[in-house]
Amino acid sequence: MIDTTALVARARRDVDDGTLPSCQLALARDGELLVNETFGVPADARYVTFSVTKAFSAALAWLLIGDGALSDQTRVAEVVPEFGSNGKQNVTIEHLLTHTSGFARAPMRPEEGFDRELRVKRFTSWRLDWEPGSRTEYHATSAYWVLVEVIERLAGDYRELFAKRVAGPLGLPGLTLGTPIEAQGDVVPVEVCGQPADDQEGLGERVAETGENFLLRFNEPAILAIGVPGAGAVASAADIALFYQALLHNPDRLIDPDVLHDVTANIRNAHADPLFGCPANRTLGLVVAGDDGKSISRGFGRSVGPRSFGAMGVGGQVAWADPDSGLSFGYLTNGLDVDVVGSFMRSAKISGLAARTVSD
Repeated sequence: MIDTTALVARARRDVDDGTLPSCQLALARDGELLVNETFGVPADARYVTFSVTKAFSAALAWLLIGDGALSDQTRVAEVVPEFGSNGKQNVTIEHLLTHTSGFARAPMRPEEGFDRELRVKRFTSWRLDWEPGSRTEYHATSAYWVLVEVIERLAGDYRELFAKRVAGPLGLPGLTLGTPIEAQGDVVPVEVCGQPADDQEGLGERVAETGENFLLRFNEPAILAIGVPGAGAVASAADIALFYQALLHNPDRLIDPDVLHDVTANIRNAHADPLFGCPANRTLGLVVAGDDGKSISRGFGRSVGPRSFGAMGVGGQVAWADPDSGLSFGYLTNGLDVDVVGSFMRSAKISGLAARTVSD
């Protein structure tokens, strides 16, 4: 039996009471949408997906691994020799995708990342804060700029590759990595909202790229057009739910089955996450909910299955799939709530309600 009443009502409430300017949610199963609702903006709106984007960029690496053009143990410097300066010669693709590279705070402005000459120049200046693989810390954008440089040297422009080999075959033209200015008319502007909670951290206090000054730049058409690979894709919640259905069902063997099983189930990073104090549970590009009672800390909510995998985003954005229930879920908002803890708990509640919509 499927009952989506509580889920939809909970999401609608945050817009009706002014907590959020808008939100959009979608729930799918067996390749079909069960829920596709939007509140506060037109139903055909799309959103900047912030760190939910990382799974889309990681998918390009999965494809190249399946093609045999890349390996999880490929050293970045083998493909991008300039990157190996300042002791970074041992950083691998696995390190990039599991947030264990050792340069979490390495700077890269979107304009630099867009210009490949400036991008590589910036790589050469970066130094390690710790030995790759020895610990984990969230690489908000840095590791993914390196990843797409590798991808571009092997297979061409990462934005075009994503459209050709991921969004196109899945029939998701609204899912874009690098959105041309002329195609941005349906993208909802990002807004800061809410009130800071007493003695609670705010936006950007631990990770600079989650600060409002950085995130509001995605309202600039030229920045959104760049396609920042760790934070700047555009999608609807339905696009996200259906993308994750594809990770459950692998239509037309889009991704090599062995690679897909690895990236959705094989936890390679179990180091303690300094943000949440629990094992990171990271695969090559995704996070696994786990059976240790810490799934809420990883953004999944209380009711998802332990094998669920996904990628969450600032503002309380949610993306996951559950192999046990067959559900996939996407939740997006353009509201950057300055009460970071409050937004995290709100989305965890909504995520848990999504997982409880289906019962035997």
